Amino acid sequence: MSVASMNDELCRILSRSESGRHNLIPILQDVQDHFGYLSEDAVYGIAEYLDLSANDVYGVATFYSQFRFTPPAKHQVKVCQGTACHVRGSQLIAEELSRNLGIEPGETTSDMKFNLERVACFGCCALAPAVDVDGKIYGRQSPKKVAKLLEGMA
Repeated sequence: MSVASMNDELCRILSRSESGRHNLIPILQDVQDHFGYLSEDAVYGIAEYLDLSANDVYGVATFYSQFRFTPPAKHQVKVCQGTACHVRGSQLIAEELSRNLGIEPGETTSDMKFNLERVACFGCCALAPAVDVDGKIYGRQSPKKVAKLLEGMA
């Protein structure tokens, strides 16, 4: 998407909300839902619309783990690190995913096919250890199972 069309889209998104600091988080969410991430241009556009500094916008956006500043990969892979998952070996699963994908948690493959994240808790403790791939939870995972899961996506 070109910067010009992104600015048009950004203007449409901003126009749906009244200007005011109290709308910062909902606007950030709307922008990220639309574009998949918060670009530098979007942050500056939001700041201008809300009469805030870009530092104010970045300060809020970086506080919450839901916001990202790089384009998302085709497949989002998240490993639960909650207590139940941790006790049942989620660290081994994260290591296997890192080895298979060639990236560390928080990174994206160079082909933009996968990104890998660690998440505090999915709330699926009965399914521990759990992995979320593109919004679908896979429970009772093992290093061998996640390796097979990735094969089906390659």
